[in-house]
Amino acid sequence: MTAVPGQAVDIPTEDGTADAYLAHPGEGRPRPAVLVYQDAFGLRPHLRSMADRLAAAGYTVLVPNVFYRHGRAPVVELPEFIDPEARPEIWDRVGPLIPSLTPNLAMRDAGAYLRWLADHPLVADGPVALTGYCMGARLSLLTAGTYPDRVAAAAGFHGGRLATDAPDSPHLVAEHVTAELYFDHADEDPSLPPEQIERLEDALTAAGVRHRCEVYAGAQHGFTQADTASYDREADERHWAALLDLLQRTF
Repeated sequence: MTAVPGQAVDIPTEDGTADAYLAHPGEGRPRPAVLVYQDAFGLRPHLRSMADRLAAAGYTVLVPNVFYRHGRAPVVELPEFIDPEARPEIWDRVGPLIPSLTPNLAMRDAGAYLRWLADHPLVADGPVALTGYCMGARLSLLTAGTYPDRVAAAAGFHGGRLATDAPDSPHLVAEHVTAELYFDHADEDPSLPPEQIERLEDALTAAGVRHRCEVYAGAQHGFTQADTASYDREADERHWAALLDLLQRTF
Protein backbone atom coordinates (compact mmCIF):
# COMPACT_ATOMS: atom_id res chain seq x y z
CA MET A 1 0.00 0.00 0.00
CA THR A 2 1.23 3.49 -0.85
CA ALA A 3 2.43 5.39 2.20
CA VAL A 4 0.17 8.27 3.18
CA PRO A 5 0.69 11.10 5.66
CA GLY A 6 -1.21 10.56 8.88
CA GLN A 7 -1.40 12.86 11.86
CA ALA A 8 -3.10 13.33 15.19
CA VAL A 9 -5.57 16.22 15.22
CA ASP A 10 -7.90 17.82 17.75
CA ILE A 11 -11.49 18.74 16.93
CA PRO A 12 -13.37 21.30 19.06
CA THR A 13 -16.87 20.16 20.03
CA GLU A 14 -19.63 21.63 22.14
CA ASP A 15 -18.48 19.43 25.02
CA GLY A 16 -14.71 19.66 24.78
CA THR A 17 -12.05 18.45 22.36
CA ALA A 18 -12.17 15.20 20.43
CA ASP A 19 -8.80 13.73 19.51
CA ALA A 20 -8.74 12.10 16.09
CA TYR A 21 -6.57 10.67 13.33
CA LEU A 22 -6.37 12.28 9.90
CA ALA A 23 -4.93 10.53 6.83
CA HIS A 24 -4.71 11.84 3.28
CA PRO A 25 -2.86 11.29 0.00
CA GLY A 26 0.54 12.89 0.06
CA GLU A 27 0.33 15.37 -2.80
CA GLY A 28 -1.58 17.91 -0.68
CA ARG A 29 -4.57 18.73 -2.89
CA PRO A 30 -8.14 18.57 -1.54
CA ARG A 31 -9.80 15.17 -1.71
CA PRO A 32 -13.32 13.93 -0.91
CA ALA A 33 -13.69 13.24 2.79
CA VAL A 34 -14.54 9.98 4.52
CA LEU A 35 -15.56 10.04 8.18
CA VAL A 36 -14.82 6.69 9.83
CA TYR A 37 -16.70 5.69 12.96
CA GLN A 38 -14.90 3.31 15.29
CA ASP A 39 -16.01 0.07 16.86
CA ALA A 40 -16.29 -0.23 20.63
CA PHE A 41 -12.57 -0.87 21.07
CA GLY A 42 -11.80 2.62 19.88
CA LEU A 43 -9.16 4.57 18.00
CA ARG A 44 -6.09 2.34 17.86
CA PRO A 45 -3.39 1.20 15.39
CA HIS A 46 -5.72 -1.04 13.38
CA LEU A 47 -8.23 1.75 12.73
CA ARG A 48 -5.39 4.05 11.74
CA SER A 49 -4.25 1.44 9.23
CA MET A 50 -7.78 1.25 7.83
CA ALA A 51 -7.78 5.04 7.45
CA ASP A 52 -4.42 4.84 5.68
CA ARG A 53 -5.83 2.29 3.22
CA LEU A 54 -8.73 4.58 2.40
CA ALA A 55 -6.41 7.55 2.04
CA ALA A 56 -4.22 5.58 -0.36
CA ALA A 57 -7.34 5.09 -2.49
CA GLY A 58 -7.65 8.86 -2.85
CA TYR A 59 -9.61 10.20 0.13
CA THR A 60 -9.04 12.46 3.11
CA VAL A 61 -10.01 10.33 6.09
CA LEU A 62 -10.94 11.32 9.63
CA VAL A 63 -11.28 8.85 12.51
CA PRO A 64 -12.44 10.58 15.70
CA ASN A 65 -12.21 9.14 19.18
CA VAL A 66 -15.95 9.14 19.88
CA PHE A 67 -15.30 8.37 23.56
CA TYR A 68 -13.25 11.55 24.04
CA ARG A 69 -15.38 12.57 27.03
CA HIS A 70 -13.67 9.72 28.91
CA GLY A 71 -10.15 10.70 27.83
CA ARG A 72 -7.84 10.70 24.87
CA ALA A 73 -7.25 7.50 22.91
CA PRO A 74 -6.56 4.87 23.94
CA VAL A 75 -9.40 5.38 26.40
CA VAL A 76 -8.95 1.76 27.46
CA GLU A 77 -5.56 0.06 27.26
CA LEU A 78 -5.88 -2.93 24.94
CA PRO A 79 -3.64 -5.86 24.05
CA GLU A 80 -2.27 -6.10 20.53
CA PHE A 81 -4.70 -8.96 19.88
CA ILE A 82 -8.19 -8.47 21.32
CA ASP A 83 -10.05 -11.60 22.43
CA PRO A 84 -12.76 -10.77 24.98
CA GLU A 85 -13.65 -14.44 25.48
CA ALA A 86 -10.12 -15.20 26.62
CA ARG A 87 -9.85 -11.94 28.54
CA PRO A 88 -13.36 -10.91 29.69
CA GLU A 89 -11.97 -7.98 31.64
CA ILE A 90 -11.54 -6.18 28.30
CA TRP A 91 -15.29 -6.03 27.81
CA ASP A 92 -15.77 -5.06 31.44
CA ARG A 93 -13.79 -1.90 30.71
CA VAL A 94 -15.11 -1.17 27.22
CA GLY A 95 -18.78 -2.10 27.66
CA PRO A 96 -19.84 0.81 29.88
CA LEU A 97 -18.49 3.36 27.40
CA ILE A 98 -21.02 2.45 24.69
CA PRO A 99 -24.28 3.53 26.39
CA SER A 100 -22.59 6.70 27.64
CA LEU A 101 -22.54 7.96 24.05
CA THR A 102 -26.24 8.66 23.61
CA PRO A 103 -27.67 9.40 20.16
CA ASN A 104 -28.08 13.07 21.11
CA LEU A 105 -24.45 13.40 22.19
CA ALA A 106 -23.20 11.43 19.18
CA MET A 107 -25.07 13.62 16.72
CA ARG A 108 -23.94 16.80 18.42
CA ASP A 109 -20.40 15.53 17.93
CA ALA A 110 -21.14 14.51 14.34
CA GLY A 111 -21.97 18.11 13.56
CA ALA A 112 -18.58 19.16 14.91
CA TYR A 113 -16.75 16.54 12.85
CA LEU A 114 -18.58 17.57 9.68
CA ARG A 115 -17.91 21.28 10.27
CA TRP A 116 -14.24 20.57 10.89
CA LEU A 117 -13.99 18.62 7.64
CA ALA A 118 -15.80 21.33 5.68
CA ASP A 119 -13.23 23.89 6.84
CA HIS A 120 -10.12 21.74 6.28
CA PRO A 121 -7.88 22.63 3.30
CA LEU A 122 -7.29 18.96 2.45
CA VAL A 123 -11.02 18.30 2.03
CA ALA A 124 -12.75 18.91 -1.29
CA ASP A 125 -15.93 20.97 -1.38
CA GLY A 126 -19.18 19.07 -1.14
CA PRO A 127 -20.72 16.34 0.99
CA VAL A 128 -18.76 13.54 2.63
CA ALA A 129 -19.03 9.77 2.93
CA LEU A 130 -19.29 7.77 6.13
CA THR A 131 -18.35 4.27 7.15
CA GLY A 132 -18.78 2.68 10.56
CA TYR A 133 -18.01 -0.59 12.30
CA CYS A 134 -20.00 -2.36 15.01
CA MET A 135 -21.37 0.54 17.09
CA GLY A 136 -19.99 2.82 14.37
CA ALA A 137 -22.55 1.45 11.91
CA ARG A 138 -25.28 2.93 14.11
CA LEU A 139 -23.48 6.26 14.16
CA SER A 140 -23.12 6.17 10.38
CA LEU A 141 -26.86 5.67 9.87
CA LEU A 142 -27.80 8.28 12.47
CA THR A 143 -25.44 10.83 10.92
CA ALA A 144 -26.81 10.24 7.43
CA GLY A 145 -30.32 10.92 8.73
CA THR A 146 -29.38 13.86 10.95
CA TYR A 147 -27.21 15.70 8.42
CA PRO A 148 -28.63 14.67 5.04
CA ASP A 149 -27.26 17.75 3.24
CA ARG A 150 -23.71 16.87 4.33
CA VAL A 151 -23.69 13.11 3.63
CA ALA A 152 -23.59 11.68 0.11
CA ALA A 153 -22.99 8.03 1.04
CA ALA A 154 -22.90 5.98 4.22
CA ALA A 155 -21.86 2.41 4.97
CA GLY A 156 -22.04 0.23 8.03
CA PHE A 157 -20.41 -3.13 8.70
CA HIS A 158 -21.42 -5.73 11.29
CA GLY A 159 -23.53 -3.18 13.09
CA GLY A 160 -25.66 -4.10 16.07
CA ARG A 161 -28.99 -2.75 17.31
CA LEU A 162 -29.73 -0.95 14.05
CA ALA A 163 -33.50 -1.45 14.19
CA THR A 164 -34.75 -1.98 17.72
CA ASP A 165 -38.06 -1.16 19.39
CA ALA A 166 -36.50 1.84 21.15
CA PRO A 167 -37.84 5.33 20.32
CA ASP A 168 -34.34 6.43 19.26
CA SER A 169 -33.52 3.36 17.14
CA PRO A 170 -31.26 4.30 14.21
CA HIS A 171 -33.63 2.94 11.55
CA LEU A 172 -36.18 5.62 12.43
CA VAL A 173 -34.10 8.29 10.67
CA ALA A 174 -34.63 6.54 7.30
CA GLU A 175 -37.21 9.08 6.12
CA HIS A 176 -34.60 11.85 6.33
CA VAL A 177 -31.76 10.05 4.52
CA THR A 178 -30.81 11.30 1.05
CA ALA A 179 -27.46 9.46 0.82
CA GLU A 180 -26.88 6.09 -0.79
CA LEU A 181 -26.46 3.45 1.92
CA TYR A 182 -24.69 0.11 2.09
CA PHE A 183 -24.91 -2.20 5.10
CA ASP A 184 -23.53 -5.65 5.55
CA HIS A 185 -24.50 -7.84 8.44
CA ALA A 186 -22.80 -10.82 10.03
CA ASP A 187 -25.19 -13.75 10.10
CA GLU A 188 -23.69 -14.98 13.38
CA ASP A 189 -24.33 -11.71 15.20
CA PRO A 190 -26.71 -11.82 18.18
CA SER A 191 -26.74 -8.01 18.32
CA LEU A 192 -28.61 -7.89 14.99
CA PRO A 193 -31.14 -10.74 14.83
CA PRO A 194 -33.10 -11.48 11.64
CA GLU A 195 -36.12 -9.45 12.73
CA GLN A 196 -33.95 -6.32 13.02
CA ILE A 197 -32.40 -6.96 9.61
CA GLU A 198 -35.90 -7.17 8.14
CA ARG A 199 -37.07 -4.07 10.01
CA LEU A 200 -34.12 -2.06 8.72
CA GLU A 201 -34.68 -3.22 5.15
CA ASP A 202 -38.38 -2.40 5.36
CA ALA A 203 -37.70 1.09 6.76
CA LEU A 204 -35.16 1.97 4.07
CA THR A 205 -37.38 0.63 1.30
CA ALA A 206 -40.47 2.45 2.57
CA ALA A 207 -38.50 5.71 2.73
CA GLY A 208 -37.23 5.30 -0.83
CA VAL A 209 -33.59 5.29 0.27
CA ARG A 210 -31.07 4.06 -2.30
CA HIS A 211 -29.53 1.17 -0.46
CA ARG A 212 -28.22 -2.36 -0.43
CA CYS A 213 -28.13 -4.60 2.62
CA GLU A 214 -26.31 -7.93 2.55
CA VAL A 215 -25.75 -10.72 5.04
CA TYR A 216 -22.30 -12.26 5.07
CA ALA A 217 -22.71 -15.99 5.65
CA GLY A 218 -20.52 -17.46 8.37
CA ALA A 219 -19.21 -14.08 9.52
CA GLN A 220 -19.13 -12.97 13.14
CA HIS A 221 -19.74 -9.57 14.66
CA GLY A 222 -16.50 -7.64 14.20
CA PHE A 223 -15.24 -9.52 11.15
CA THR A 224 -13.41 -6.52 9.65
CA GLN A 225 -11.19 -5.95 12.68
CA ALA A 226 -7.91 -7.76 12.04
CA ASP A 227 -6.64 -7.24 15.59
CA THR A 228 -9.54 -9.19 17.12
CA ALA A 229 -10.59 -12.82 17.45
CA SER A 230 -13.65 -12.13 15.24
CA TYR A 231 -11.61 -11.33 12.15
CA ASP A 232 -12.54 -13.06 8.90
CA ARG A 233 -10.14 -12.29 6.03
CA GLU A 234 -12.52 -13.29 3.24
CA ALA A 235 -15.40 -11.25 4.64
CA ASP A 236 -13.07 -8.33 5.31
CA GLU A 237 -11.88 -8.20 1.70
CA ARG A 238 -15.51 -8.36 0.61
CA HIS A 239 -16.15 -5.36 2.85
CA TRP A 240 -13.30 -3.41 1.26
CA ALA A 241 -14.58 -4.14 -2.23
CA ALA A 242 -18.10 -2.98 -1.33
CA LEU A 243 -16.90 0.15 0.48
CA LEU A 244 -14.51 1.26 -2.25
CA ASP A 245 -17.20 0.62 -4.87
CA LEU A 246 -19.62 2.83 -2.96
CA LEU A 247 -17.04 5.60 -2.66
CA GLN A 248 -16.14 5.42 -6.35
CA ARG A 249 -19.81 5.73 -7.32
CA THR A 250 -20.23 8.67 -4.97
CA PHE A 251 -17.15 10.71 -5.82
